[in-house]
Amino acid sequence: MENNIIIRLENKEEWKQVENLTREAFWNKYHPGCSEHYILHKFRKRSDFVKELDYVVEKDGEVIANIMYCNSKIQCDNGDFVSVMTFGPVSVLPKYQGKGYGSKLIKFTMGKAKKLGCGALAITGDPKYYRKFGFVSGHSMNIYYDPFPRNEEIPFFMVKELQSGYLSGVIGTFKDPEGYIVEDAEVEKFDTNFPTKEKKILPGQLS
Repeated sequence: MENNIIIRLENKEEWKQVENLTREAFWNKYHPGCSEHYILHKFRKRSDFVKELDYVVEKDGEVIANIMYCNSKIQCDNGDFVSVMTFGPVSVLPKYQGKGYGSKLIKFTMGKAKKLGCGALAITGDPKYYRKFGFVSGHSMNIYYDPFPRNEEIPFFMVKELQSGYLSGVIGTFKDPEGYIVEDAEVEKFDTNFPTKEKKILPGQLS
């Protein structure tokens, strides 16, 4: 780790700063504007938020990145539930993106998650990026992403065992935790707490 880099738990006094960081990281990335900063804000009050994995990267005294984890579950075909964790958003200030800080944060916190007893992770994201951390498609592990049909490969839904064999024999469905679903009107209202930014329709956005 670089001498001028610290990976540490987020302080409550930094919540607003980190929410603004998240907003900067995702603004106009997937949609005009973004909702990730509001999702982070709401999750901190939820019981499934894992505060022990709410880490930031500090560089030369500036907080430049953050990751959020929550408890989630796979609903098995036999009626059982398997506990897993989900992370995201992973936020890095735009001027520091592409420099490896997000990767450092992900690797560091995955190790911490394993020590906390997490058996596996289930996430959505860019498969080209997350394969380097050992993630594989959920479909290949018989874990399917709700609400898509099971015969449809969903490349952006991925899983990773932190404990070898944890998902062995598991067949079931993963659904995004409720906290990831937010209303546009709520996001708009929350966004008034931050500096005005222009929403743009850009190539590559999901919608």
